[in-house]
Amino acid sequence: MSARGQQGGSRFLYDSFDAATARIEANERVAEERWAGLEYRLGRIEDTLERLEKRIWLGVYGVAAFLLAQGAEAILRAAMR
Repeated sequence: MSARGQQGGSRFLYDSFDAATARIEANERVAEERWAGLEYRLGRIEDTLERLEKRIWLGVYGVAAFLLAQGAEAILRAAMR
């Protein structure tokens, strides 16, 4: 019989604790949480960049429309003279 079976008691008194394995598992959990946080922040950054790109294109189209309107006005004034 084993020492545990002869004396009784908790298994924690006789089973060895593998600290290295526990440390590795804890580090893996921390790495997974950090990765999840990075993915979340990257998603937020991508969303922000998409909104910024839309605003920039809106500004570009606005400037182009203004320049076309100014050109059309200049042509109409020249034709009226």
